[in-house]
Amino acid sequence: MARDWTPDSWKAHEARHLPVYEDAAALAEVEGVLANYPPLVFAGEARALKADLADVASGKAFLLQGGDCAESFAEFHPNNIRDTFRVILQMAVVMTFAGKLPVVKVGRMAGQFAKPRSSDTETQDGVTLPSYFGDNVNGIEFDPDIRRNDPQRMVRAYSQAAATLNLLRAFAGGGYANLRQVHQWTLDFMGRSPWADKFGEISNRISEALDFMEACGVDPRTVPQLQGTSFYTSHEALLLPYEQAMTRRDSLTGDWYDTSAHMVWIGDRTRFPGSAHIEFCRGIGNPLGMKCGPSLEPDALLRLLDTLNPGREAGRITLISRFGHDKVEAGLPALVRAVKREGHPVVWSCDPMHGNVIKADSGYKTRPFDRILAEVRGFFAVHRAEGTHAGGIHVEMTGQDVTECVGGAVAITDEALGDRYHTHCDPRLNAAQSLELAFLIAEMLNLEAKETRAAA
Repeated sequence: MARDWTPDSWKAHEARHLPVYEDAAALAEVEGVLANYPPLVFAGEARALKADLADVASGKAFLLQGGDCAESFAEFHPNNIRDTFRVILQMAVVMTFAGKLPVVKVGRMAGQFAKPRSSDTETQDGVTLPSYFGDNVNGIEFDPDIRRNDPQRMVRAYSQAAATLNLLRAFAGGGYANLRQVHQWTLDFMGRSPWADKFGEISNRISEALDFMEACGVDPRTVPQLQGTSFYTSHEALLLPYEQAMTRRDSLTGDWYDTSAHMVWIGDRTRFPGSAHIEFCRGIGNPLGMKCGPSLEPDALLRLLDTLNPGREAGRITLISRFGHDKVEAGLPALVRAVKREGHPVVWSCDPMHGNVIKADSGYKTRPFDRILAEVRGFFAVHRAEGTHAGGIHVEMTGQDVTECVGGAVAITDEALGDRYHTHCDPRLNAAQSLELAFLIAEMLNLEAKETRAAA
């Protein structure tokens, strides 16, 4: 357990990108309510994820982390949850089948509401209001009442997260994730994608393998790993009043866990020395992610790792690189070398989304698929060169048929962005683009496996 730490010790440190609440008493009341609510996840589940991530760190598995840029109250619907879940299942099947590695599945779901903002306020036509910080803080419409930072929104976010988790658990363990259902995971609109045909081929081969097992006397219905899957949740631990209220002491170990998600991460804007977010995260037992961008120096990274994981526990830390397609091969190697030299057992994951945002001629903010893919290729190239494991991918994606990222085999054009541009925050890959990325990553994993076998 971390020394000199309590769930509220972060308040003595510098906290950036937190909303300002006008009514301190109302905030305290909501914190008290949430503190008495049941946990959303359990400490044992967080430890199970940590064990899975330890396998990723040692090169025995691969991490797939994906979901919405920012969840919203307006788009909360069981079909949206189901569709994102099944695209993640599709991606995992593709990578497992081709890469011959188990895939650890972690959703950016059931809590990914809050977003950092460069300024606390926004001005339009001479009117200044609080910036939109995410639906668990305020509303996106530029209206004084809706933009007011309202602590009661955290209660609604908790309820939505609880309902989302309930459905995810049912999907993961109630038969939907059964590999016998693999043919039924393809969304209707995926028929336009050439990758849907390739997924159909994999589905056929999986079905043949299951038939062969059954013919040999091994009943797939009695093998738990084929009947369901482990699925974990994660979000950025940005809104610290909410995270503190959801922190509980585990009755088995006595350690503290943030029960709002299995895994939480620290963003690129809040991982500075002396950060309130670093202080909060160092004391919880959950697996932690940390975004690593061009501004992070190797020595600073090592100091943060010593703070967050002094015992060098495998599976505790996932480093999520986010450089941009044109900077990853120049900026990432120094961080990888420093961590490898000091022997920190981390998972290296690639976020190819945040460094590749552009403004299209149509005025929409977008992410070109070719730049996303280029950063992933650069990430794998760096780890091949450094003799380390390219351990994961962290993408903002959705199961909805949106038009937010240009390019890919479905060839979304600049002119088509306005057709179905629904994001509350940043542009997301749609289902077809997500599956295409999974196939291309599977090829990289296959190459990495061949090189590993050759070196052995």
